[in-house]
Amino acid sequence: MRHQWMATLFVAGLACAALPAFARAKTVEIVAGENFYGDVAQQIAGPGAHVTAILSNPDTDPHLFEADPSTARAMAGADIVIENGADYDPWMAKLLQVGGSKTQALIVVSELTHRQTGANPHLWWDPATMPAVARALTDALVKADPAGKAQYEQRLATFLASLKPVHDKIAALRAHYAGEPVTATEPVFGYMAAAIGLRMRNERFQLAVMNDTEPSAADTAAYETDLKDHRVRLFIYNSQASDSAAERLLGIAKASGVPVIGVTETEPVGPNFQTWQLSTLNRLGDALGSETAAK
Repeated sequence: MRHQWMATLFVAGLACAALPAFARAKTVEIVAGENFYGDVAQQIAGPGAHVTAILSNPDTDPHLFEADPSTARAMAGADIVIENGADYDPWMAKLLQVGGSKTQALIVVSELTHRQTGANPHLWWDPATMPAVARALTDALVKADPAGKAQYEQRLATFLASLKPVHDKIAALRAHYAGEPVTATEPVFGYMAAAIGLRMRNERFQLAVMNDTEPSAADTAAYETDLKDHRVRLFIYNSQASDSAAERLLGIAKASGVPVIGVTETEPVGPNFQTWQLSTLNRLGDALGSETAAK
């Protein structure tokens, strides 16, 4: 299986008896497993924090990542760590266990969103995830630095308000396209597709690709038929990670005139989380509304 680890959650030791954690003569260190969590952490924590995102290159396959000594050092020195969990970033839990970490707060996103090991781990594409992460981070910051409560809560309010265009776009897409059949090479976009109300097909094929196993001949044939006979309105693929089976289906989709949209697992360089999400939703809407979409 592509992801092999167990999510954990604890929040402990957030306050020093003699001195608030963030009042020390050092910058608070936040380490996020993935850059979208790091982005949101910086938005909430503000300029008084130093945020390190481990997975930050949108041009590489995040599933091929291997931790190195610099990762271990960053983890060991972190005050707050944000881990995705749900079998996505197993190296984080391992490094926390063996690296002598002094982490004061560990936020495991799969625990916040009540997702167990084996669930779709691409939690950041669920519209409910980032508000939960932002609130948990704000709580950790306030406990560590009560004097900064007003600033942290103001930044939280600003961040939550900035998500309104994203949620409005989801509602608009749902109003127009709920129930429309779509398909994907793997379930990267699965939570967002569900939020929009799209009807996802070929899910067994997607799970096989995600778990690095060979899709069955029957599932592959059914998928090809969906594309060739225009039984789906849209083809969604992971533009960061793929395999030969997914590439072949991408070719069939293009040849058959089925609209195609690529999505990424890692936040691109430049946009913030909100802009990235909204841009992807805008592209999705354009593809669903194209004249060549399957009827």
